[in-house]
Amino acid sequence: VELQKSKIFEKYNVNVLGTPIQSIVDTEDRKIFAEKINAIGEKVAPSAAVTSVEEALAAAKNIGYPVMARSAFSLGGLGSGFANNEEELKVLAHQALSHSDQLIIDKSLKGWKEVEYEVVRDAYDNCITVCNMENVDPLGIHTGESIVVAPSQTLSNREYYMLRNTAIKVIRHFGIVGECNIQYALNPNSEEFYIIEVNARLSRSSALASKATGYPLAYVAAKLALGISLPVIKNSVTRVTTACFEPSLDYCVVKIPRWDLAKFNRVSTKIGSSMKSVGEVMSIGRN
Repeated sequence: VELQKSKIFEKYNVNVLGTPIQSIVDTEDRKIFAEKINAIGEKVAPSAAVTSVEEALAAAKNIGYPVMARSAFSLGGLGSGFANNEEELKVLAHQALSHSDQLIIDKSLKGWKEVEYEVVRDAYDNCITVCNMENVDPLGIHTGESIVVAPSQTLSNREYYMLRNTAIKVIRHFGIVGECNIQYALNPNSEEFYIIEVNARLSRSSALASKATGYPLAYVAAKLALGISLPVIKNSVTRVTTACFEPSLDYCVVKIPRWDLAKFNRVSTKIGSSMKSVGEVMSIGRN
């Protein structure tokens, strides 16, 4: 994004393959992201993008405590946390703004289900969902800190297809070519949901989805970036199906994070919105 802004690509006549840079900006800049999601009739949690501590306090007052504060353009939940009052938010805002120029103040949805979908799209608008996953820990715990199960175990058929259809609508709207991860907050007592974020790239969840389904996401994403269509790409793992074949699981996969508590003995052992795990283990079974 910075290379594009400084016109380095234009200077050296470099073409960026796959997802357009503007799509990356649209998904990472929270203000633009909210506007784009609202434009297709979907919802993001009430939030505000701010650039100073004073603006953060004003936004939180408008949204109502508790709130979640997090840095834009960051990985692993860096500079994020929950605030129940102004004093807590001041501390979080100072920390977050040291990592990023933009701070996001979100309505707290602690306790809601966190559900993820991995979606791929080619340059010809063919889309499939590769895998859906459910965090055992509720919203408020970073997905890298949470136990995750695939496929989701507590969604009804109606909820599954409702979120699947939304995921495909979103990836098409943003014009993403390649792999995309979309995260939802789902009310456990109703079908109300919000789109938390869209990652227009391979992510930590993509690695889990690839191993869980036998669908080589990184390989397919590279081919899609070259302009090859999904029906033409062969699945390099199964060697039988093509990349437009949507995986169907008759087993379940569980991912549990790993923390190096011996090496980082001064770090808090409480899990939260920032990621502290250094790895993960995956298991596969029939139930």
